[in-house]
Amino acid sequence: MGILDGIVQWIAEQVMNALDLISTSVLGALGCNMDTFLRYFPAAETMYNIFVALAIGLILLNWIWQLFKNYGLSAGVEAEDPVKLSLRSILFILLAYFSDDIVNIILKIGGTPYKWILNFELPPLNFSDFNSVLLTILGVCANGAVAIIALILILILAWNYIKLLFEAAERYVLLGVLVYTAPVAFATGASQTTGNIFKSWCRMFAGQIFLLIMNAWCLRLFTSMVGTFLSNPLSL
Repeated sequence: MGILDGIVQWIAEQVMNALDLISTSVLGALGCNMDTFLRYFPAAETMYNIFVALAIGLILLNWIWQLFKNYGLSAGVEAEDPVKLSLRSILFILLAYFSDDIVNIILKIGGTPYKWILNFELPPLNFSDFNSVLLTILGVCANGAVAIIALILILILAWNYIKLLFEAAERYVLLGVLVYTAPVAFATGASQTTGNIFKSWCRMFAGQIFLLIMNAWCLRLFTSMVGTFLSNPLSL
């Protein structure tokens, strides 16, 4: 069993070293700023002006259409008040044009608690030490096939941690999509008939920022647990 134990222990160490690498790279890259998103999706910034032009065009088209519908009021056609429609259209044209600045302000507000969570001091953590600690505990509590049991537990831990990291990365990518398509979302607020779409986008945007913060909190909570466990594993 000596050779088998050595092979299993080596595999477990490589798994934990991979977790170390993934954790460091992902946690450092994600956040409420779009630097990492633009690094991997540079076309999003280039095509942003297209969405701005599209948004302004949609607002103007809706403005003209709703004004034209006022001529059919005598025939029972419903139309928005032209004064309110004009004020609303001008407002949302400005919002669509300056949507980049508006969204960046919101991202800075949401990024503040995110930075607080990431910069909070935690117990020293090294995933590669987790395997040796686990082997020690299992060696005290069990006899035989200790390395195999440790490997199974480490694989379960690694799989669930990687799923959590992928979920955080998915939230970040979705947030980037919402940021760089924001002008079109602002365009839907210029009309009462599409106003619910704009409200839904606002809730989705705020929800993604909140979930990204909660993902960071969960990851930090997990790493703090592992760090505390490594520092005093037999305190259980």
